[in-house]
Amino acid sequence: MLFGLDRRKVILQHPCLSTQQIARRLHECHSPGSIFSTDGIDLTSASAVLFLLGKLPGRGPLAGKPCLILNKRSAYVRQAGDLCCPGGRVKLHLDRVLAALLKLPFLPLSRWPYWPEWFKMHPRGGEWLKLFLATGLRESFEEIRLNPFGLELLGPMPPQPLLMFQRIIYPIVMWVSGQKRFYPNWEVEKIIYIPLQDLLNPAQYARYRLRIETGPNAARVNTFPCFRYEKENKTELLWGATYRITMGFLKDIFGFVPPAADSLPQIHGRLSRSYLNHA
Repeated sequence: MLFGLDRRKVILQHPCLSTQQIARRLHECHSPGSIFSTDGIDLTSASAVLFLLGKLPGRGPLAGKPCLILNKRSAYVRQAGDLCCPGGRVKLHLDRVLAALLKLPFLPLSRWPYWPEWFKMHPRGGEWLKLFLATGLRESFEEIRLNPFGLELLGPMPPQPLLMFQRIIYPIVMWVSGQKRFYPNWEVEKIIYIPLQDLLNPAQYARYRLRIETGPNAARVNTFPCFRYEKENKTELLWGATYRITMGFLKDIFGFVPPAADSLPQIHGRLSRSYLNHA
């Protein structure tokens, strides 16, 4: 299998992912109709995020290897401390204007080889893709000063619901090729770079057992699959919708599936009421 585990070893030894292969595989896995409902989309509950891939910065042994680039949410926003893709809610009037510009030849959409086929097969889905890409680019520029001219569009992935909120996330995979530094705003504590090599290591997965406070004297306990990333004696946990988006990507491209949940070690955590109540 071209994108199976044998192929994974070849890709990870190369200093850069083949973006053409990733784009082709995403196109093969997901048609416009499988991502954007023909019944329409409720924009009051829709958010768009950019699933950013790039080269790992620094001078260590993995420098230059492919990685996933995530935000760590600051203490000033809801879901503080979580790892997430940059993005946010649609601002319809503004994002429609930005979407109309995306077909310009120096922007990512016009350079995506599958755009003509997508728009021909599913014009409405093509319009949704333009709108969500505009949202993701705008929000990512606001959050981390992501340069829209240094990106390569690899393709959209299926939407994921946020389990604790009435919201649907529409992820779009992008390759960051022309930007070495980001400038987080107040919403972002810092940028986290996770090597794909680590994400493909079954030993780094766990179960996240969370005590979630729902009132002054009330709580519920839920368990979620998670990925554990350790660097410089600090541990970051990837879980929730961003975890599910990441697992979908790894399965599509590498054929990777994490270990069964009941075989994983358990990590305990607690979410205070402020996690859910921040604006």
